[in-house]
Amino acid sequence: MMLVPMDDRQTDHLKAYGLIYKILKDGRQVYWCLNYRGGAFVTQDDKAFALKAGVDGIHYETVSQSQWAAILKIIESENMEKVTLEKAPKIAIYTPLNKLPWDDAVTMALTYADIPYDKIYDKEVLGGRLETYNWLHLHHEDFTGQYSKFYRSFHNTPWYQRQKMKLEGLAKELGFQKVPELKKAVALAIRHYVEKGGFLFAMCSATNTLEIALAALGTDIAGRPFDGDPPDPQHAAKLDYSNCLACEGFTVQTDPMASHFGNIDFNLVNTPLRKPAMDFVLFDFSARLDPVPTMLTQNHTRTVKGFYGLLTSFNKSIIKNSVIVLGSVPGTNRVKYLHGVVGKGMFAFLGGHDPEDYTHAVGDKPTMLQFHKNSPGYRLILNNVLFPAAEKKEKKT
Repeated sequence: MMLVPMDDRQTDHLKAYGLIYKILKDGRQVYWCLNYRGGAFVTQDDKAFALKAGVDGIHYETVSQSQWAAILKIIESENMEKVTLEKAPKIAIYTPLNKLPWDDAVTMALTYADIPYDKIYDKEVLGGRLETYNWLHLHHEDFTGQYSKFYRSFHNTPWYQRQKMKLEGLAKELGFQKVPELKKAVALAIRHYVEKGGFLFAMCSATNTLEIALAALGTDIAGRPFDGDPPDPQHAAKLDYSNCLACEGFTVQTDPMASHFGNIDFNLVNTPLRKPAMDFVLFDFSARLDPVPTMLTQNHTRTVKGFYGLLTSFNKSIIKNSVIVLGSVPGTNRVKYLHGVVGKGMFAFLGGHDPEDYTHAVGDKPTMLQFHKNSPGYRLILNNVLFPAAEKKEKKT
């Protein structure tokens, strides 16, 4: 057997996920040993994949059948579980072709790990393409149609003006009078994708703006610079939180000169009330009773360093009771990582923009992942990539 440990012995955690993806793509089964050596992977010996591991600098170990039997006994006797990964998920990244001024942590992680993905955007989403994918990631995006609330600081820059012009043209092409109307339709299509059994992963402003867009399907919360007319003065009373995936009872900031969206984000990064991005701790779950959150939190450390984003962390007071908190800042109201079920599907939200860049301001260069091969924050992203490959079982009681 070939064992790929994911504890501190692993020399390149991120590429290890890519190796496992390739093994699944080749039609082979992989066992994900939850809570054993940081979430180790075990599969049948194969010279080609052993060679691939060596070339990519991935640490692996060869274990005999008797050693594997001993590992299974350890798993059975402790808070561990052996989950079978069966099929490599088909991945879509919701991203514009021109994604200035931001890069994207998930895209960088997939590229570094050599995991293939397709790029889709509004035209493909509204055209029904989502149903052909098992896993969807939302690139840094503003689903409220307010261009990431960058109006005050950047509306005179060429990249902002080009983005606005392209989105207005796309909205008209797809039959919408305004960009916020287009984005609401896309947000609703994404919710339907999850309800039908898809898995959604989002970071940064794609999380809170998706929630706001879903709550505001029946009202206008966008200011005049974004759609040509003022917000509905009665918008607060018309928000429907039942449409949201993770949040409820939140308020929305409609001032176009403000640089934040409302109180879903605890840190309020672009305001005078900005709070620091603190380290967060991953929760421990029962591997047998709660295999899904256990998979999503596999790591070689329980503490992950903090990092900012337009959405840095979630305000615990507005998270729905049905949502599972996966990671938070101890002793505070800050939730960094969460997971929930909607219909037949699931979603996970991770606050922040780049796990290895504390602030990552507009125009900063992308993170070079070859210098962050063992990043705990990037591991959380890649746990989500492999999760849809898991054998579907009824929850144990």
